[in-house]
Amino acid sequence: AVYVFDKIRTTKLKKAKAALEKKVDERTLELAIKNAELAEKNKDITDSIRYAKRIQESSLLGHKEIKEVVESSTILFKPKDIVSGDFVWAKKVGNAVYIAAVDCTGHGVPGAILSIVANNLLEKTFEECKSDEPGKLLDYLSVLASTALKTSSDGYQLRDGMDIALCKIDRTTNKAEFAGAYNSLFLIRENKLIEYPADHFSIGVLDSGKKYTNHTLNLEKNDLLYLFTDGFPDQFGGEKGKKYKYTHFQDFLVKINNRPIEEHETLLNEEFVMWKGSLEQVDDVTIVGVRI
Repeated sequence: AVYVFDKIRTTKLKKAKAALEKKVDERTLELAIKNAELAEKNKDITDSIRYAKRIQESSLLGHKEIKEVVESSTILFKPKDIVSGDFVWAKKVGNAVYIAAVDCTGHGVPGAILSIVANNLLEKTFEECKSDEPGKLLDYLSVLASTALKTSSDGYQLRDGMDIALCKIDRTTNKAEFAGAYNSLFLIRENKLIEYPADHFSIGVLDSGKKYTNHTLNLEKNDLLYLFTDGFPDQFGGEKGKKYKYTHFQDFLVKINNRPIEEHETLLNEEFVMWKGSLEQVDDVTIVGVRI
């Protein structure tokens, strides 16, 4: 009787084990199928974003084209994601050239969409605005942006805009003019840095009729002008995982200012990579330098 009982028990255990293994195999197969489907969806999304990058690049000036417009310049451009909310814009008007470092709200796909809108609004500003002063150009741009980024169809009040540093350089008169929304201009001369501060309200956010300040600079040979977005100073890193900060950023620009302008992109990139280390990049990074 004991033998029969053990045999029955062994048979039941085998059946239970087989059933369990079947369930495990089915579950493994189900997970494998779901993982494959998820991987395919991720690939489709990534492919779409990469195509969006091509559209963005075709809509904006390439850095090679910008450097042809603005002589003796350098650009460090490091998107956080495949596409970027930052971009560099430049235009030649008469004897002067205009250059801007633009930071649209957000990064990734939302920022990239806004960058194309912002680029078109900049072009429209220069077509329609009767002034050539950066301050008044930003005033006009802000009104256009406020109208373009109005309340959405579902009643949601959009608060998207852009921060910008816009500089006009006239090498025939050795003068420059600057206006900024949150992003300042740095002038480095004889190893000293002078900051021309931006106003603290964004483009597209009309603030009680405030106007952008227009700064005028007398330029000297070998002056170095730097425009930038906030991605580099705001990056976490170093031994304690803290922000790089603007004072550190200023010190580094002064440190490299006597090096040829062609080397600045590499030097800035090396500094950023070293500081960031293994930490995640927190925002798009854009820096533009111009040697007079």
